[in-house]
Amino acid sequence: MAATDGRTGKRPDSVWLTERPPLKRKADQPAGLDLDKIVEATVRLLDAEGLAKFSMRRLAAELGVTAMSVYWYVDTKDDLLELALDRVMGEMRLPDEADTGRDWRDHLRSLAAEYRTLLTGHAWVARLLGTYINIGPHSIAFSNASMRVMKESGLSLQQITGGLSAVFQFVYGFATIEGLFNARCAEAGVSVDAYFQRVMTSVQGLPEFAETLENTTRVMEARGGATVREMRDRDFAFALDLQIAGIEAMRDRAGE
Repeated sequence: MAATDGRTGKRPDSVWLTERPPLKRKADQPAGLDLDKIVEATVRLLDAEGLAKFSMRRLAAELGVTAMSVYWYVDTKDDLLELALDRVMGEMRLPDEADTGRDWRDHLRSLAAEYRTLLTGHAWVARLLGTYINIGPHSIAFSNASMRVMKESGLSLQQITGGLSAVFQFVYGFATIEGLFNARCAEAGVSVDAYFQRVMTSVQGLPEFAETLENTTRVMEARGGATVREMRDRDFAFALDLQIAGIEAMRDRAGE
């Protein structure tokens, strides 16, 4: 539903580029309703029911108001999803840049871990990150922090964006798959460990899975970890170290 009351002109690409005049509550507007409460309810619904089931009508029912009451605060559903996305981006803790003794690698590991937590904690975020341009204040703060850390790595200016892509596209892929698996287990009503064990048990004795099962078992024994989460954490840490080692290698190659 686009705005038709003259509050906006040509539709921009983002809610953050839309200029809206200050809202004045109409007599028939529900008391106590404001944009913050609407965004909070949006995040809550997206976490509980997912992106596919989300609608402005469902949100209005959750808030106990009419859909038109919600549209008084946002012009479109897309606007609201952008606001919800930036709200949860604000959950990520950024490195303390006053800590001058901390190495850039540690800062980068912290940012990567926060990004992973965001993606696994809010399964709907992965889809929206590829849909919107993400220029809300929290998104920009994370982007700027990541850029500053990568500059400290010693990469040249033309290499920095590639370095950022290598790290955060890896985190995006790793955490998105992890989050989808977690969601599948939740839908099945079983824990991640129980679901994983069920699958492993089901393929035992099937000849077409013999090689895969043997290799997987050996790797799991060598890697260690009593739970799926522990195994994932070890894989994530090692894979991230590989990314950092690659950044160092490219930096040193350029120096030579």
